[in-house]
Amino acid sequence: MKTTEVKIGNRVIGGGNPILIQSMTNTKTQDVDATVAQIKELEKAGCDIIRCAVPDMDAAKAIAKIKERINIPLVADIHFDYRLAIAAIENGADKIRINPGNIGSEERIKAVVDAAKAKNIPIRVGVNSGSLEKNLVEKYGGVTAEGLVESALDKVAIIERLGYDNLVISIKSSDVMMCVKAHELIADKTTHPLHVGITEAGTLKAGNIKSACGLSMILSQGIGDTIRVSLTGDPIEEIKSAKLILRTLGLRKGGIEVVSCPTCGRTQIDLIGLANKVENLVEEFSDLDIKVAVMGCVVNGPGEAKEADLGVAGGIGEGLLIKHGEVVKKLPEGELLEALRQELIAWPRPQS
Repeated sequence: MKTTEVKIGNRVIGGGNPILIQSMTNTKTQDVDATVAQIKELEKAGCDIIRCAVPDMDAAKAIAKIKERINIPLVADIHFDYRLAIAAIENGADKIRINPGNIGSEERIKAVVDAAKAKNIPIRVGVNSGSLEKNLVEKYGGVTAEGLVESALDKVAIIERLGYDNLVISIKSSDVMMCVKAHELIADKTTHPLHVGITEAGTLKAGNIKSACGLSMILSQGIGDTIRVSLTGDPIEEIKSAKLILRTLGLRKGGIEVVSCPTCGRTQIDLIGLANKVENLVEEFSDLDIKVAVMGCVVNGPGEAKEADLGVAGGIGEGLLIKHGEVVKKLPEGELLEALRQELIAWPRPQS
């Protein structure tokens, strides 16, 4: 799907640009120190665009102070009160997220559009299955993908009639297959960039599975310009999951891929513990684009790790360090992790 380019702060989406990762702070936005601290952690983890809730005027005014201290674009999330959207824009938001359906009259929507137009910042038009208009629910016999698409395009049409087309569209549902179908339908009806995600996906376990399934089906069709993995938990986990989904689909390079074998009766090392430690270790090396294997036994370990750049395989109280499928060193189990760290430190970096 070829979409138009949209500039959000210092980043550009659409038009074939790389898919960017978003998340949302869960701090009180008016608590500037806490919000900035969380944004910096998210940025370090790989977040490209951050969204903050703006439930009141104090939060809207805090945006200016937050913007002074962060490096990634900030999106202001507004519901119901059009004055908060205008205040967020005046305080430097790089983009605003509204649902024109709950902002109020067209006069109020126009006031928001005029403010965005004056600053030339994009408006993200968001529609969720949980807030689909009653007339569309009745028209389609319930909440459906078709209803979501019609609702979103209706809202877009309102803003376009007001003379503004610097837009991003978001249509989300907690129903994975409905969400997939809605994106397939809207992709043929607009060239505005799409922000993709499975809303209210759930806790870390369920949310990751639902998001991975839904996002994979959507993104693999060339649909989507930004993504968010919505999880009930630490927003850092959203970034980790989003990066892994994009990398698995071949849509983003960089970062170390960890592969590990399932445990079996031959396992004679704390494979689960070692694999988790390796997964945490490699987060320090985001500048490398390699594969690391963690294998549970020395019988099959070297063979199974042949496709990896580096690997470790466990034995009884000891293990093997493997490079390009060849055993390079035998070490006590307690020294495997540090040996792997040293290999990663010494690994050749790509020429800039």
